[in-house]
Amino acid sequence: MHADRIEATYLIETPLAPAKVAEVMAGEQSCGTFTRVHGETDDLRARARAVVERVEELEAAETPALPNSWLERQRTSGPWRRARITISFPTANIGANLPTLAATVAGNLYDLGEVTGLRLESVRLPQAYRARFDLPRHGVAGTRRLTGVADGPLVGSIIKPNVGLSAEETGELVGTLCAAGLDFIKDDEICADPAHAPLAQRIPAVMDRVRRHQDRTGKHVMVAFNITDETDAMRRHADLVEREGGSCIMVSLNWCGHSAVQTLRRHSGLALHGHRNGFGALSRHPLLGIGFDAYQALWRLAGVDHMHVHGLNGKFAQPDAEVIDGARACLAPLGCDLPPLPPGERGMHGVGSGEPDTPTPADISTQRDPLTLTLSPGGRGDMSDAVMPAFSSGQWAGTVPVTWEAVGTADLLFMSGGGIMAHPDGPAAGVRSIRQAWDAVRAGRSLDDAARELPELRRSLDFFGRKG
Repeated sequence: MHADRIEATYLIETPLAPAKVAEVMAGEQSCGTFTRVHGETDDLRARARAVVERVEELEAAETPALPNSWLERQRTSGPWRRARITISFPTANIGANLPTLAATVAGNLYDLGEVTGLRLESVRLPQAYRARFDLPRHGVAGTRRLTGVADGPLVGSIIKPNVGLSAEETGELVGTLCAAGLDFIKDDEICADPAHAPLAQRIPAVMDRVRRHQDRTGKHVMVAFNITDETDAMRRHADLVEREGGSCIMVSLNWCGHSAVQTLRRHSGLALHGHRNGFGALSRHPLLGIGFDAYQALWRLAGVDHMHVHGLNGKFAQPDAEVIDGARACLAPLGCDLPPLPPGERGMHGVGSGEPDTPTPADISTQRDPLTLTLSPGGRGDMSDAVMPAFSSGQWAGTVPVTWEAVGTADLLFMSGGGIMAHPDGPAAGVRSIRQAWDAVRAGRSLDDAARELPELRRSLDFFGRKG
């Protein structure tokens, strides 16, 4: 990888030659279009032109993934050729400008007439360019310091009912959850500043219980207040959380936007919990939108400390493989400096004419090991660039083994709603069952074996196992 270029990898579908479409993409997102335009001198082209680094053709499809009026008007038919394409862009075209970076690697590409499918899979950044953007203020190590959890996962839960509780009722519930032994509590994404529990009242009511618990036990429970709103309101509410002694704020990333999240990060020293609600609209079609690897890379440049990845064996549609890759991506360094393709291995207009020595982003995604990339000898993430993956959605003690087996690290938020709140012996027993499950798998024991001597875990397996 060149020190002054970023790389983006795409999956495309087209009835045309993929190499030609790759050139259209490169031109559209840099200094011209598929062909040289007036004023596009050799010097300008050398400085500003995007370069097609590689085209790897895949198996064709019998029918198009998406409708395309442009191709229909031209009576163009299949076969519908699919390819994985890597394009590099000069960083000088973009600068340290996150919205423009997003517009460059995505933007109008989704509307191109030449494609019946296009998905941004990954974005790779040279280290020097990554350093021009915000780092997480807290990340993994800082979140551990704030909560006092030196080892093991942070066990968390979500305010339920999601909406409808008054500020005082929310405070009472938080007090109960603190007493149950949680490390982390968050608002639901649909509860920000409702009339029945405005943040101006809810933040003081909740933090009153957090402070009381801390006075009794010495334990600070991190509460992620959902302050999603327009930018000035988010800054105002973040200031209130800080004045009340809180440590975390939460934002719905997709609906606030990159610029607002950057502004909030630079304004506040609180931990920033990034919620990805709405990501399914960008990702669920395999030939459209954006994959999580690219998605998390862009949002990490805004300086978030935590990123939602959903959960394994959970209640949502994402396959477990996507959850696993997402968690590993969050814990991996974001900047990378790998050698570029030798000039002799580039074909005409930058199209690869053979197998390059440099691994593709897909290769890196499947080969990287979070243990070797992010963990210190003591077993805790200490890289300032890493963000803490937040597992949620249908999680309980029974999903701990697959989580541990998949990611091999306890540097994560493990959030459970029903698995804690609906435990037959109450929330405290639910929290203990999850901690017992984590202790068991990290010691190499099966849950059934550990449950013989741990009643909370046994009750959880008996109760929720039947529901599965």
